[in-house]
Amino acid sequence: MSGDGKDYSYTGSGTNDSGNHYCSRDYGDGSNAYHYSNTDGSYYYSNSDGSTYHSSASGDSTYTAPSGDTYTSSSDSSSSKK
Repeated sequence: MSGDGKDYSYTGSGTNDSGNHYCSRDYGDGSNAYHYSNTDGSYYYSNSDGSTYHSSASGDSTYTAPSGDTYTSSSDSSSSKK
């Protein structure tokens, strides 16, 4: 498969007893990615470039860039860089 301009293969996916879903991918170059989608509406992505993204059930979100810079956004539409 391909995505984000890179080929990958799925290495695992499933749903736990609580109904939360996960999926993991291997890009074949030493980088991996995975995500979780939870029944409460929250989700988490760990991307092959080292960045991460988390969205809470309330809509607050945090993105951490590969550089380590962190950006947050709250459900009230405010955002900031840390």
